Amino acid sequence: MNLFPVPLENKVVLITGASSGFGEDAAWLFAEEGCKVVLAARRIDRLRRLASKIQDAGGEAIAVPVDIVNPDDVDNMVKSAIDLYDRIDILFNNAGIGRVGWFEEHSVERDIDLLIRVNLIGMMQVTRMVLPHMIARREGHIINMISVAGLISPPLISSYSASKFGARAFTDSLRREVAPFGIKVSGIYPGPASTEFGSHIGRNAAYQSIRNALNIRMSSDYVARRILDVARRPRRSLVIPWWFRIVTTFDMLFPVVVDWILFLFSKIKHKTD
Repeated sequence: MNLFPVPLENKVVLITGASSGFGEDAAWLFAEEGCKVVLAARRIDRLRRLASKIQDAGGEAIAVPVDIVNPDDVDNMVKSAIDLYDRIDILFNNAGIGRVGWFEEHSVERDIDLLIRVNLIGMMQVTRMVLPHMIARREGHIINMISVAGLISPPLISSYSASKFGARAFTDSLRREVAPFGIKVSGIYPGPASTEFGSHIGRNAAYQSIRNALNIRMSSDYVARRILDVARRPRRSLVIPWWFRIVTTFDMLFPVVVDWILFLFSKIKHKTD
């Protein structure tokens, strides 16, 4: 981690999944720091409203529609940012979808194929398009929104966790690959937070019992502020809340114990589902 903060004023920041949640809140914070914010997501109406509000507040933002599983959309998004600003200083890969439920009930099309394409392949496609511009300038910072599900694999989010473990591997490998070019790569690993994302992943009594047992009540704004901290002081990874480091380390050292604990939670399936 850098001891001295990186000035963010006038940085060009590209944010995917910017129409809600962490992406929307981070967009506001980057704009308040004087960044030029490129907002990207599928819901263009919401993006335009957000861009307009940021502009009305004195910030600079543009909205670009993108479906990150579509290579042509990704190409257009990156070209639009480069054509307008001639560079991308910070890429915040935030777009993602989720699914809660028993794996045998997952649909192949949406809950496996599309989820992997959005959470992993989409992140890789966006990064691949941005990276040559950063390498040419010998600077840049890529911040990947992953999840604690990329560090520990609880039941009921098997497809989601698989995509996030892949995103973690991609982030770690890329960081080591591009470090000689002066490019920083960071992984963000938040636990459950109160966002719109949570209302779209489905409902399951057993999963909800695990969340309640963890008793995590993070706000989207809090996570976004921690993302801004990483932009100011680039680091390899950030786990939020901090004590999840203890949980994931315990899982690595004593997997049998964690299996036993989660087995007890999984048994709720037979009582509630």
